Amino acid sequence: MKIGLLTHSVNPRGGVVHALELGDALSGLGHEVTVMAPAAAGATFFRPTRCRTAIAPVAPHGPGTVPMVRARIDAFVAYLRRVLPVERYDVLHAQDSISGNALADLVDDGTVPGFVRTVHHLDDFDDAQLSSWQLRAFDAASLVCCVSATWIDHLRAVHGIEAQQISNGVNRRVFNPDVTAEGDAGVAANLGIARGGALFLAVGGVEERKNTLAILQAYSSVRKQHPCARLVIAGGASLLDHDAYGRRFHAALDDIGASGVTITGPLPDGVLPALYRLADALIMPSWREGFGLAVLEALACGTPAVVSRRAPFTEHLTESEVLFTDPADPDAIASSMLQALVFRPEPESLLQRYSWDASARRHQTLYESVLATC
Repeated sequence: MKIGLLTHSVNPRGGVVHALELGDALSGLGHEVTVMAPAAAGATFFRPTRCRTAIAPVAPHGPGTVPMVRARIDAFVAYLRRVLPVERYDVLHAQDSISGNALADLVDDGTVPGFVRTVHHLDDFDDAQLSSWQLRAFDAASLVCCVSATWIDHLRAVHGIEAQQISNGVNRRVFNPDVTAEGDAGVAANLGIARGGALFLAVGGVEERKNTLAILQAYSSVRKQHPCARLVIAGGASLLDHDAYGRRFHAALDDIGASGVTITGPLPDGVLPALYRLADALIMPSWREGFGLAVLEALACGTPAVVSRRAPFTEHLTESEVLFTDPADPDAIASSMLQALVFRPEPESLLQRYSWDASARRHQTLYESVLATC
C-alpha cells in the first residue's frame, strides 16, 4: 500500500513520535510510507526515519494560536493538492486536528474520498474556532482510531462516534538500559545536571495537563529528605500557548526557592533515552494523556515511573509495573517519588505487548478494511 501519515509538526511530541514510529514499522512490512508535516521551508523532522518524509511549507502568519493553526491547515491543503495527482495514496491518515481539517477540506471539494483519523487525546479550548476545528477533524473522518479505551469511550459518549483502538508501542532499539557510546554522563554534563543525589525526570515541558506545578510542589517536599535531589523537566516543543501556566509555574518556583530544577526545553534526538537512564524515576501525574508513551519508554530503559491513578494509565499498567499516585495531591506525589527510589518494576510482559510492529500490523489490517469498502 501507498500510505500517507500526516502529523502536525516536526517537533518531538508524542503524536509526532507515533507517526514516525508507525511509518517506519509499516515500511518494514513492505509498504510505501510518507510522513508529512507542515513546517517552515527547509525544516526537517527531529530525527531520521526509515520511511519517506515530506514538508508542507507554512507561509508567514500573524501571532496567536488560531492564525498558526490556520496557516498549517492551509499549508497541508496546498501541498496535498499539488502532490496527490502524482502520489495517489491508497490511505491518508491524520494524527491530529491540523491534518484532520486539511483532509476534511479535501473531502469537501472531492479531492480525496475519505481519510483515517487517530485521536490521541482531546483538549479543552476556550477559543470557539479551535474547538470547532478539533471536532471537525474527527467528525469528518471515514474511520477513527484511538490509542486508549478512555478516548474511545469519550468519543462514543460525547460525540456518538465509534472508534477502534490501536495502541502505541515502544522502540526498544532506542529505549533500553544500555549506556550510549557517547556516554549518558556526557548528556548530563551538557545539560548542566549535577550527579550525586536522586534525579527525577518529567517529560513534556511545563504544561497544565502534565501537572508540572504539582510535580514541582512534590519535588520541594522530597528535597526535605533528599537535599541533593534534582528535578529535570525535559522537552516541551508544543504548538499550543502554555505561557499563562508557565508564568504560574515560574512564580511558584521563585516562591518555593527550590534549587536543583533544570528545564531543558526541546531536546536533540538521542538525548531522551539517556535522561531516562540517568533518572531514578519518571514522574508523570498527568491530568490528561492519550496513552502515556513516556512511561513505556522509561520502563524500557529500566527506570521506574510514577503515574496518575486514572485512565488511560490504569488501562494498561499494573502495580507491579508502575507506582500510582493521586494527581490532585502533591503530598501523595512526593510520597510516590520517595517510594520510586526503592521500587523495582517488572515491566517485561508489558513491553512485549506494546511494540510498533504489532501496532503497524493492526493498522495494516485497518487500512485493508478501509480499502475493501471503497
